[in-house]
Amino acid sequence: MRTATLLLTLDLVCSCFASGFSISPTSKSLRALPSSSSSSSSASASSLHLAPTSSFSYRDDCSNSMEKRRSAPKEQRSASALAVSAAPRGGDGSGVEMTAGRLSASFWGTGGFVYILLRSIRKIVPIALEPFGAGEGIVPLTKVQLAAYVLTCLWFAYVEGYKGFQRKFSPLVVSRSLTLHPRSPPHHLLLAPLYSMGLFHATKKRVIVSWSVTLGVAALVAGVKRMPYPWRNVVDAGVVVGLSWGMLSILVCYVMACIKGESPTDPSLPDNNNNKQD
Repeated sequence: MRTATLLLTLDLVCSCFASGFSISPTSKSLRALPSSSSSSSSASASSLHLAPTSSFSYRDDCSNSMEKRRSAPKEQRSASALAVSAAPRGGDGSGVEMTAGRLSASFWGTGGFVYILLRSIRKIVPIALEPFGAGEGIVPLTKVQLAAYVLTCLWFAYVEGYKGFQRKFSPLVVSRSLTLHPRSPPHHLLLAPLYSMGLFHATKKRVIVSWSVTLGVAALVAGVKRMPYPWRNVVDAGVVVGLSWGMLSILVCYVMACIKGESPTDPSLPDNNNNKQD
């Protein structure tokens, strides 16, 4: 009898644990409680459901932070690019610090080019004045030739002197010479007159224009030398007027730039080297 009762009690306890019930120690009745296995399974299930969400949110945070880190250098580069583009290039009326080193370097650049013009003028002046000389074998100019002489001088004064030099080339020479300083590359300082003319270390367009003008003038000089009297003298007279106007305009422009501390125009420097020269 006792053995049967004991077996019945054990069977009841096992069934209670299997079905999720527990026996209250103070009462003989049975009450339903969630088993530890079910709670652990639900907790694990909830953790399984929550784990992907939390992992995805973590990945999103990481990706956002990475995007911010990647975008930060781009923003800095764009800001620096805007700052460089907004920085004065040493032209268009921008201020130039006239130190002793910059003044001496710019004087060599501008003065050297003026000296080149002066030598050319000194060689051409005797030929231009030859029709008005009193030497033997000199034929005086006719009225038509004299009118052509005067008109040629006026034409060169306006086209070459005013429009070519005073309006364009003279401010360019002065502006480029003002970009030179003691820390400039040695070949820029050594060849400062050619640098000021824009024959090198300039924008592609400026280099092409400067070399085209230089070679064109050389070809014109070679052609004029073969002209007969007095037409060679007529053309040389116009060249003297144009070069003299240009030389004076360069000197005046340079003096005014040094007094005001301003560069008269854009020096046409390469974009990637603006800051190095300014």
